[in-house]
Amino acid sequence: MFVVFNYNVLKLHELDYIIGTTERGMNMTTNLNIRTDKEVKEKSDKIFNELGLTMTSAINMFLRATIRENGIPFKLTLDVPNDTTREAIIEGRKIATSKNARGYTSMKELKEALEK
Repeated sequence: MFVVFNYNVLKLHELDYIIGTTERGMNMTTNLNIRTDKEVKEKSDKIFNELGLTMTSAINMFLRATIRENGIPFKLTLDVPNDTTREAIIEGRKIATSKNARGYTSMKELKEALEK
């Protein structure tokens, strides 16, 4: 038996697979529509293909890992400092390695130097 579905002719077992029916019973599935940049999709799809995965299987892996971890399955960070922080880090490193930098052994000594 053949069924016309989305302008393609499919065998009945292919249609069963698409709508989620199996010989073992109903496999409850749903569609997930997402938007992403074309370049992101193309680059990630290439990587998934090299790994032997489809976009769908990779997204399902992410969703299952999210459930298993009860959250995003990787660390979300903002590791890139802004310009002000970057300049402060550079200045701090210069001071820390400078032979001319004055050091203090107590808060009292530091306060006295600041009051001068």
